[in-house]
Amino acid sequence: MNMPAQSRLDNARVLMYSHDTFGLGHLRRCRAIAHELVGKFKGISVLILSGSPVIGSFEFRARVDFVRIPGVIKLKDGSYTSLGLHIDLNQTMAMREAIIQQTAKVFAPDLFLVDKEPLGLEGEVSNTLHMLRARGTRTVLGLRDVMDDPESLRSEWHRKSALAAVDDLYDEVWIYGLEAFYHPLQGFALSPESARKIVFTGYLKRPPVDDAFRPYRDQPYILVSPGGGKDGEAMVALVLKTLQRSKRFGNTAVVAVVVVLGPFMDEAQRVRFKHRCADMRNITVLDYHPRMESLIENAAGLVTMGGYNTFCEILSFNKPAIVIPRYEPRAEQLIRARRAAELGLLSMLEPQHSNAEKLLPLLENLTAQPRPAEKLPAGMLDGMQQVCARVTSMLGNDAKSHIN
Repeated sequence: MNMPAQSRLDNARVLMYSHDTFGLGHLRRCRAIAHELVGKFKGISVLILSGSPVIGSFEFRARVDFVRIPGVIKLKDGSYTSLGLHIDLNQTMAMREAIIQQTAKVFAPDLFLVDKEPLGLEGEVSNTLHMLRARGTRTVLGLRDVMDDPESLRSEWHRKSALAAVDDLYDEVWIYGLEAFYHPLQGFALSPESARKIVFTGYLKRPPVDDAFRPYRDQPYILVSPGGGKDGEAMVALVLKTLQRSKRFGNTAVVAVVVVLGPFMDEAQRVRFKHRCADMRNITVLDYHPRMESLIENAAGLVTMGGYNTFCEILSFNKPAIVIPRYEPRAEQLIRARRAAELGLLSMLEPQHSNAEKLLPLLENLTAQPRPAEKLPAGMLDGMQQVCARVTSMLGNDAKSHIN
């Protein structure tokens, strides 16, 4: 469905929920969709509910804003604790739930888009969903292409009563991927009604970056990024070890390397990496960059862990990439990387081959490997177009006038 660059959805309001315990993935996906919607529709406003501690460092387009709810963090044993407040977790969760529900009540959205968690973190959006459904608000659950290995995901969704939530509380389920690539709910006991709600949108293509901001324009560079960085220390350490052994990227290198450690990496580890790179020519180490799309679009190639957003950017900007996926506590990145490598969209390092000897030939051949566009399946990057088409279908005739 082709739409003019600026269609109208007068007075339409979209509320997005992103639980964001730690990391950047959910927030970056919601932000990308929000920017696409306000760029496509003149009359629309988008409000993002997020627990991310770094949401304030992001830039947002006009008619996109956010409400920061108190943060929580997931511990290694799977439990949660308050992130910034020295208070009981139950109090933090009660505050989050109250802020979410009151924001939804006042903002009165036409569409409520929930990212990943059908009932929110620890069920915190359940009451809001019931309230908005009673008001006639359209509700959508947005899922990334791969959630986890099927057995683990089925167990998690059973424990959280997620299938019942899809049955009772959502109009549609948008899966931001292609069914031919991967079906995250394959093998689930979906009711016929829930199965009909599923829409595979394709991956969320990122737009070209503004020409006014192009870092490292005059020098080719390889970008190394572990995403948010919290669980990326091993990946960065392996890449630096391999770079030191490389004739192409060592101290006589002509190709620069930019390493972005991510905002959540441990501070002591951050210092160690900077010290390690101090005497290595042409290696720049950054703590964090708020406009990663710019760094990615201008890179000669990428070395990354392969989260959903990075995968979308690899495809969108047609970059040769090596993915060194995380495989714990979720198998999401490993499953995605294996499927993408199988299709010839990127190279990957299997966990059992996670050493400098295996990485070195991949790294030295990175800029010469085929680009993803050469193997891209039809419709794979239609996600933003399909999301806008679904919003038009759901709200085009229903968006109400908000009068206090």
